[in-house]
Amino acid sequence: MSDDVSMIRSSSLMGIGTVISRITGFIRNLLLVAALGTGVLGDAYNVANTTPNILYNLLIGGALSAVFVPQIVKSLRDADGGSAYVSRLVSLITTALVFITVVALVLAPLFISIYAPTFAGRSRDVTIAFALYCLPQILFYGLFGILGQVANAKEKFGPMMWAPIANNLLVIALLSYFLSVVDEISLQTITDSQVQILGIGTTLGIVLQALILIPTISKSGLKLRFRTDWRGVGLDKAIRLASWAFLFVLISQLGFLATVNLATRAGIAAESAGINYGVGYTPYANAYLILLLPHSIVTISIVTATLPRLSTFVLDKKLDEVRGLLGSALRYIGIVTVPASLFFLFFGGKVAESLFFGIPDESALYIGRVLSAMALGLIPLSINLVLIRGLNAFDNTKYQVVSNVVINVVAVGLSLVAYFSLDSADVTYGLSLAFTVSYWLGIIATYFLTKRYTGALEIGKITRFYFKVGAAALIAVACVAFVADRLDLSGNVLSLLGVLIATSLIYVFMARAMKISEVGQTIKVLLRR
Repeated sequence: MSDDVSMIRSSSLMGIGTVISRITGFIRNLLLVAALGTGVLGDAYNVANTTPNILYNLLIGGALSAVFVPQIVKSLRDADGGSAYVSRLVSLITTALVFITVVALVLAPLFISIYAPTFAGRSRDVTIAFALYCLPQILFYGLFGILGQVANAKEKFGPMMWAPIANNLLVIALLSYFLSVVDEISLQTITDSQVQILGIGTTLGIVLQALILIPTISKSGLKLRFRTDWRGVGLDKAIRLASWAFLFVLISQLGFLATVNLATRAGIAAESAGINYGVGYTPYANAYLILLLPHSIVTISIVTATLPRLSTFVLDKKLDEVRGLLGSALRYIGIVTVPASLFFLFFGGKVAESLFFGIPDESALYIGRVLSAMALGLIPLSINLVLIRGLNAFDNTKYQVVSNVVINVVAVGLSLVAYFSLDSADVTYGLSLAFTVSYWLGIIATYFLTKRYTGALEIGKITRFYFKVGAAALIAVACVAFVADRLDLSGNVLSLLGVLIATSLIYVFMARAMKISEVGQTIKVLLRR
């Protein structure tokens, strides 16, 4: 089996899992809104349930996402097949997670004060109560992360992508039961037992998500046991790399905080000026969430599938194969991200109108315009992730921090320019354009940093490929946009689906006519599954 075919099959399996996970997650959110509403009670639950995820990603999640895979791949060549090294690594991380979880539980009121400073009295008490049941999720997020990376290192990709579905289904069952036995509740009427049911039930979903990976690890041949002999066995390198990953996440969080701050300030100013449609951070966040769909389904699946093989090639000093695999990954993400970005650019308004049908048209269209403004940022966002994983394969996390500094400095700088130079109603557009420009400039820095290890990639060839894919996609979206404007299709999910299918069919036809073999190869492999 060729590397390309293997990558397509592995990534498609993960991509399907991601799609189903997103669908079940959407159903879960609908039930959550039905149970708790969109007011303060819903906010109390969401703040409490989001806090462990934020803390986990900040403190250890960045390292688990990719840093440890190359280390685990190396250990698989040990005489025991990596069992001792992986046991020590899992034991060390689990111990750290237990400590972090205990500290988080003790400091729960402080975290709620940070993330919900305006909450007081009953709202604060209910949020803290939810948090005490939700914060143990930190431990199980971590177990899911490290066990998932062990599975990925063994090239067992499916379970990590499908496990969140089990989590969603459990919480869907919980919320369905809750709605069937509980009358309408509010912040003032919710009981301690109801808080307990929702809090513990949500956490059990994360527990299930983590534990479902254990059979996969057992079948992989690794024999894991708790070990405390952590010194002098190579874990210091993994920890050092993890510290750079922490810095990477911290910089991203600071950049994100700046965006949130400027967007919310603009939203308040717009409201004071009498603008009553959605302006500020909410449209930015919703547009970004839509933008991430193809990124999550395709790019993350492909880079997850390629990292173990990249790490193996690096170990064997096969730089030609490293460059070849990175080039293949860039081409295969391009056949999806390029047309997706042009689709969002042309049909951002229609996408938002169709998906956010429950809000005023003006607000939906505003989200759509924000989506169009950040649409072309999808391409460099995905390219950057591939190159970053290339650095991960060489055990270099320092350079990815440098790259992230460049991206966030540019983004924050341009965001400040947008905030001080644009009308409050237009600031969110400016923030979206800042995001797009920052990643286009960022991939230049990331490429030259990666080049120090891999040698020169076939940039000219890859660039020509992207222009070729872009031409096929541009013809497709332009043709459909021409027809759609004249038919005046209403903003609903069915019409959006029709536009998407029509665009996809024309794109595939044009890709085949222009001899873009990667498109045909992908379709052929998927049809054979």
